[in-house]
Amino acid sequence: MNNKLAELMRSATRLTQTKHLMEATEAIQNALRGTAAAGATAARGPVPPWASAGSFVLPGGAKAPWGVDDVAVKGEPHARAGVQGGSAEFTSGAHTHGALSCRYKLYQPPGQDGKALPLVVMLHGCTQNADDFAAGTGMNERARDQGFYVLYPQQGAQANPSRCWNWFEPQHQQRGLGEPALIASLTQAVIQQHGIDASRVYVAGLSAGGAMAVIVAAAYPELFAAVGVHSGLPGGAASNMGEALMVMQSGQVGIVMRATGARAARAAKALLHPQGAVPTIVFHGDQDQTVHPRNGEQVIAAALGAGASGSNAAAHPVGQASVEQGVSLQGRRYTRSTRHDAQGQALTEHWLVHGAGHAWSGGHASGSYTDASGPNATLEMLRFFFEHPKTRGGV
Repeated sequence: MNNKLAELMRSATRLTQTKHLMEATEAIQNALRGTAAAGATAARGPVPPWASAGSFVLPGGAKAPWGVDDVAVKGEPHARAGVQGGSAEFTSGAHTHGALSCRYKLYQPPGQDGKALPLVVMLHGCTQNADDFAAGTGMNERARDQGFYVLYPQQGAQANPSRCWNWFEPQHQQRGLGEPALIASLTQAVIQQHGIDASRVYVAGLSAGGAMAVIVAAAYPELFAAVGVHSGLPGGAASNMGEALMVMQSGQVGIVMRATGARAARAAKALLHPQGAVPTIVFHGDQDQTVHPRNGEQVIAAALGAGASGSNAAAHPVGQASVEQGVSLQGRRYTRSTRHDAQGQALTEHWLVHGAGHAWSGGHASGSYTDASGPNATLEMLRFFFEHPKTRGGV
């Protein structure tokens, strides 16, 4: 880690500890304005989480556990979200769990005919919202054609001014607490209200959303059958703004672990080495200047560690990686590494996209932080997900 970055981290940490949160935000933004911009492959996109890291505010007023208020949105809003024609619906609602609330959007495909369909939960990156993320990933188009629901929880500016999921705060890294509990509660509500096939519920995210997807899947392995992480970080990789900055720039999680206090270190270790293996697919550009690609490797290592040493290790011994070199239809090279269990079932897939930055691979230009050169992360994540329904005894 260079001296400038080290001093930046120390300064931000001091300001955070003394409650000068806005000053900490401004210091980091000013110092890294050029670095963050270099990682973008679109004119707009997720702001790195440190841009508002210490600004968490609990929304006031607790409501009923499932305060859902659906409003059907039809016609033109469908086009903005990448849905064309048919009788599909993209509905808006609000959900409260404990002291936290969020808005969300739910895509419901046409022609369900009472069938129990799968559900994919999509966690956007910083500055994004449901419409933007749906447009960029094209997930609603796939849901219409393949027949599944898509849930987009939306982070509010009250919880984080840049609408980042607060993956780097300890109160949002554990089961039963904070944003993981809110997302899990919303997911459970949608499952019940729409008769979702509970064996086929998946979660995916981009950047800060990818980091939160890892946390949610590790905290609720009985709920999610698989997780997709695009340009994200391993759960428990940071416990404050300074650590988030360091890990995002270096990908060296071990440094953070040594720097944290005993309690935070134990919580981080539980996420980095979860007790149950959740099948995991990772996409990461090897030229990502916002979240170092080593973080994608760390996500895979944590998932494999759970499979090799967790409570279901006997059922999921980890084999050697099979490695494939390929080229997308648009000419983008990639390396795909897959690890299988003894039964030949893939536990992890790691897609390293060569020459790509901090952007959703194969995404649509109508959304922020997308790279149309492929390979198509949406299609590959869905293939991986639907290969992994949850069995009665677990994954």
